[in-house]
Amino acid sequence: MNPLIVIYVVYGLAAIGLTVWLAKTLFSNGAVFLEGVFKDNHELAEALNRLLVTGFYMLNLGYAFLIFKTNGRPVGAVESIELLVNKMGILLVSLGLIHFLNMIVFWRLRRGSDRRTPPALPTPQGDFPW
Repeated sequence: MNPLIVIYVVYGLAAIGLTVWLAKTLFSNGAVFLEGVFKDNHELAEALNRLLVTGFYMLNLGYAFLIFKTNGRPVGAVESIELLVNKMGILLVSLGLIHFLNMIVFWRLRRGSDRRTPPALPTPQGDFPW
């Protein structure tokens, strides 16, 4: 069996598995964050979270499949492992970068939400004559 086929299968499964795992993690933790940003609109927070995860899937899986192809030359076992490690490294770095891009989006949403929130009125401390 051609070692390249094994590399394709392992890489494909790993790419999909990592993307799904990270998307689920972002979805659950992002939901908590977005609920805080959109306190008065639960449906908007939920919809935005689903849209962000959908975009995350499209971007990550699209990129993972774009770097899937090799130059087509026959390779031995060692070269196949090097190829797999190289592709997984590229994929993990891109997943990390996209994750931080998501975090920047969340941070900006939070910052924008804090600006729209009017400051709290001070509460009286102590006894007042009124």
